[in-house]
Amino acid sequence: MDDLDLRLVRSFTVVAEHRHFGRAAAELHLTQSSLSRQIIRLERQVGARLLDRTPQGTRLTEAGEAFLPLAAGVLRSAVSATAHARAVARPSRITVGYTGNLIITPAVRELRHRHPDAEVLALYLKWDDARAALLDHRVDAAIVRLPLPSGGLHVTVLRDEPRVLLVPSDHRLAGKESVTLDDIADEPLPRASDPEWDAFWRVDPRPDGRPAPDGPFINAIEDKIELVASGQAVAIVPAGSATPTGLRPDLTTVPLEDVEPSHVALATREGDRGRLVTAFRKCAEACLSG
Repeated sequence: MDDLDLRLVRSFTVVAEHRHFGRAAAELHLTQSSLSRQIIRLERQVGARLLDRTPQGTRLTEAGEAFLPLAAGVLRSAVSATAHARAVARPSRITVGYTGNLIITPAVRELRHRHPDAEVLALYLKWDDARAALLDHRVDAAIVRLPLPSGGLHVTVLRDEPRVLLVPSDHRLAGKESVTLDDIADEPLPRASDPEWDAFWRVDPRPDGRPAPDGPFINAIEDKIELVASGQAVAIVPAGSATPTGLRPDLTTVPLEDVEPSHVALATREGDRGRLVTAFRKCAEACLSG
């Protein structure tokens, strides 16, 4: 059997994610015919059919279902190996990750001031990608909002942020001084795939044991914002992430009472005591804790 071509493996994982050749081709910046040829080449290398096209889209075959998690693991290992080798080769380089609407500039600027010899990079991460990015060595430190699976990580809370309710500007609760969970007892809230994240940001279950009303599933913060703006749901968000409302006159926030605040934290790999990681930890605690 020929050695697997990682480029073909990545194309397969993107098709498997979208279950649609057209959308996958657009993400990969390929034509559908080129993508189809790549999948055929991969199937020949593997020796099994991995995908079937149907009138409803694309589905994984039984072999494809078995191959997908292993393929994703191969890609992660390749990324991790490359990033780790670069980190060893460049001890004066650090990449700091950050998730949506979190400002890391003061800490990054301070690190550059203290270590002018260092190459300090910043990298935006999706809300659910921080832990994988750290363990894969794509970033060396990350500023995130909790909850975050902490296995293999060292996590330090930097500050708390109140949680607020995001609603359309014409919603019945818009303009109130504050609201409680009872006020939104029957309001659907968008759901996320991560159970811990979903439970925290929907306050599910509620303090009295009732489940939070279900809303549509979302994969991106932007989808949550659109759902709220269109009146399909309300959302509980950190006060510090309300920036999108400044760009959308059709949204507003209302303080939410009787819920614990959200937490902004610094995450690094467990046991990583590298010079720049240690220095950035000090900069983050000094500049981002207020």
